Order: sequence, then C-alpha cells, then structure tokens
Amino acid sequence: MRIGIDLGGTKIEAIALDDSGAILCRRRVSTPREDYAGTIRAMVDLVRAIEGEHRATATVGVGTPGAISPATGLIKNANSTWLIGRPLGADLEGALGRTVRLANDANCFALSEAVDGAAAGAEVVFGVILGTGVGGGIVAHGRLLTGPNAIGGEWGHNPMPWPDEEEWPGPPCYCGRMGCIELFLSGTGLARDHRAATGRETDAADVVAAADRGDAEAERVVRRYERRLTRALAAVINVLDPDVIVLGGGMSKSERLYANVPRDWGRWIFSDRIDTRLVPPRHGDASGARGAAWLWPR
Repeated sequence: MRIGIDLGGTKIEAIALDDSGAILCRRRVSTPREDYAGTIRAMVDLVRAIEGEHRATATVGVGTPGAISPATGLIKNANSTWLIGRPLGADLEGALGRTVRLANDANCFALSEAVDGAAAGAEVVFGVILGTGVGGGIVAHGRLLTGPNAIGGEWGHNPMPWPDEEEWPGPPCYCGRMGCIELFLSGTGLARDHRAATGRETDAADVVAAADRGDAEAERVVRRYERRLTRALAAVINVLDPDVIVLGGGMSKSERLYANVPRDWGRWIFSDRIDTRLVPPRHGDASGARGAAWLWPR
C-alpha cells in the first residue's frame, strides 16, 4: 500500500493506492494554517488513521508547496509561508519513524498523469498547474526531472514570451521580478485582467462562464488569456519538446483551451509540424495526492 499526501494551503488530502493504482481510501482535513507543528501532526494522524483502517504499513510520499532546497534540505519557495526554512521531510520522518519522499506539488501532478493518467505511456510529459499560482513538472521516461536546483518545470516565474506592448514590463511579482507568466496565466491573473477591463470584481471561473454565455467583454478577456497561454506553452515546447502537456488547476476545466491553444501555437514553435498533445487531467483534483503516492514506484 502507498499513501500519498497533498499538502495544500487550505486542505491536506491523503490517498492510499494499491499496486494497480486503485484508490483504497481517501481522507481530507483542513490545513492548520500558520502552524508548522500542527501541520506535521495532521499528516501523521492521516497516515495512522489509514494504516489502522487497513491494518497495513504503507510507504508515504508528500506533495508540498515550494521545493526542498538541495543545499539545506529545507523548504523554499512555498506560498504556505509557515513551511519556509523548515526541515519538513526530516521532521515528518521523525514523527512517522520511517523514510518519507517529498516532491513539489506540481511535480506530483505531472507524475500522477504520466504514470496512469492522461499522459500514460508518453515518453516526455509536461504537467502544468493553472490555479492560484502557475507551476509545472517534467516526467521523462517515467521519472521526475527535478534538477540540481530543485526547480525543474518552474516555468511560472519566467517572463511572458513575445510580449505585447501592454504586457511589458508587466506587473510586479512576489518573487521580486516583473511580468512573470504566473501573473498572466493564474486564475487570479485572469480575474485581475477582467477587473482592469470592466471594473467588475469576479473570479476566473465566472469570467470563463460569462464568455461561454456570449458576454463580449468576458470573451475578449478569455481570448487574451488563450493567446498568452499559447505563447507560454510554445516556449516550453521549443525547449522541452514534450509528447504531452497536461493542464491542471482551476483553469484546466475550461474545455475551449484544448482546441484554441494548439490551433494557434504553431506560429511560435520552431517546427514545420507539432505533434505535442494538450490534454485535460484524468485524475483531476486527486492527481496531487496520487502523484505523491507514486514517488514510491511499483
């Protein structure tokens, strides 16, 4: 049995898988925000409860916000700021009394979809998170590529490629730079663009729904979003040339992306033919926890 934990900013979800990838159970609790010790306890309690229910000891993998610094072993780049600078892996191992594997949550998403999801069987997979933030993960030949700096796939903090005049230099980002892809392609970025265009406060899902209903202003905002996503993914394809790109996060639920973006990305990609597929996730919100479980392969 494998247990995968998706450590989010608002909820912690644990999934137990058998060797075939079937879900044995799924549990979710609220994240003890700003409480590092409470976060450790919540994960330990989930593991103990699942193991007690199934009378088995499991391997444990965790998908975390941010990444583990190869230099220090501490969490860095996490939007759950109470984790930053903490030895999350070592503390969880001490509490559970066993080895635990940790990876960035976007990496776990990519791994889940590459192992037995929408990109199963593909050689190179780029998994994309389009949610409150923008992240990514790379799986090649069934293995995660994290890199020596533990930032493999972190495309969200590159500048928007081939920017239009109004996109340059772009808004300031919390990372200290300006014009990052995340500011344009996150759900909050889409909502901010809509607010700037209309003066109305709404969330990304409502903007997309309004465009689908025929609202002209919402349609212009969503089309602008699609053009930006097209350019950003074209730059990834020019570097990585993946077989499959899988979208995750709230924006991945917009069905129109899967037709409109590949239709237009050829003008930006350095090839006479593009065989990369853009697909929605198979496992949806469960992919983060499933990918964490697959940090321990078959």
